[in-house]
Amino acid sequence: MGLVKIDDELHEQVRQASAVMCRSINAQAEFWMKIGRLAEANPTLSFNDIVRQQLALASEGASEDDSATRAAA
Repeated sequence: MGLVKIDDELHEQVRQASAVMCRSINAQAEFWMKIGRLAEANPTLSFNDIVRQQLALASEGASEDDSATRAAA
């Protein structure tokens, strides 16, 4: 874990967004960083496309976890 220095104005924007989105300030900042990284790597995708893609990947991961749990039982 590391520290990221951001200016006061951006910190306030993160704080406000975190309250609206019911996330911690750190979770909100992490979300924005992840979406920004994915947007840079995939410039043709919209925000909604990126979120949809991430939800699909998370769903696949959950399905794999469920299969592993059933196999171990």
